[in-house]
Amino acid sequence: MIYVFLATGFEEVEALGPIDVMRRAGLDVKTVSIMDEQTVMGAHQIGIVADSMFADNDYSDADLLFLPGGMPGAANLNAHEGLRNVILAHHAAGKALAAICAAPMVYGNLGLAQGKKMTCYPGFEQYLTGADYTAKLVEQDGLMFTGKGPAAALALGYLLVEHFCGKDAAEALKAGMMYNDL
Repeated sequence: MIYVFLATGFEEVEALGPIDVMRRAGLDVKTVSIMDEQTVMGAHQIGIVADSMFADNDYSDADLLFLPGGMPGAANLNAHEGLRNVILAHHAAGKALAAICAAPMVYGNLGLAQGKKMTCYPGFEQYLTGADYTAKLVEQDGLMFTGKGPAAALALGYLLVEHFCGKDAAEALKAGMMYNDL
């Protein structure tokens, strides 16, 4: 199971782009509201109805935890103590983490960036304490996946599909979505 956490002010394309790509690949993706309501308002006033509320999941079945960026969405994720605890337990279990744009700061603030190659939205690298900031569009270091910003949404989705489903599946999906025609 892949959990995508939504907080008020999230960057819509950074959540929905990767979700769309991963679901097209057949991955089981569940959106989770960390707010008090199931409908979460994005940074550009697009309301998204999450599949579940934070308290309704135990996350033991998680293969990947995904944090979309945007502000104040990433700051809201960072401030959620329950989510921070889930991330730390997930990381301790040796499972995959992904974040895009401003959201890698959550992993940095938890001490999970140390020694990792990571990317994020320019200006947020200051929160990636101990990371090797690469400024690439997408970055993978072991089980840590990061994207630079909105333009990285599909690329990060394909990288995650490649990780979970293999390179051939990711390449077929890119071809079918005409990504390679860019």
